[in-house]
Amino acid sequence: MEKKLGWKELPECDILEAGTAKDFKTGDWRTNKPVYNSGKCIQCFICWINCPDSSIVTKDGKVTGIDYDHCKGCGICAKECPPKATAITMEEERK
Repeated sequence: MEKKLGWKELPECDILEAGTAKDFKTGDWRTNKPVYNSGKCIQCFICWINCPDSSIVTKDGKVTGIDYDHCKGCGICAKECPPKATAITMEEERK
């Protein structure tokens, strides 16, 4: 097994290949999690546009859920969800 470099061993000013964040599950940090209600979603994609972690899951041009492996629970999706929809709400994470 190849040993991965620690952060102190990485060369300065190194630019990493795009998309490497998908290899690391960062959702474990979360204390609150978004809950998606498909019955209320109006498919406006405002949550998808604003999610800093690309954790809004889409399929065939529709929002289908949340990628909990990468969602850090910032709540931006719930905050930006239009009041007439409120398709995403936040709840305390249970571990």
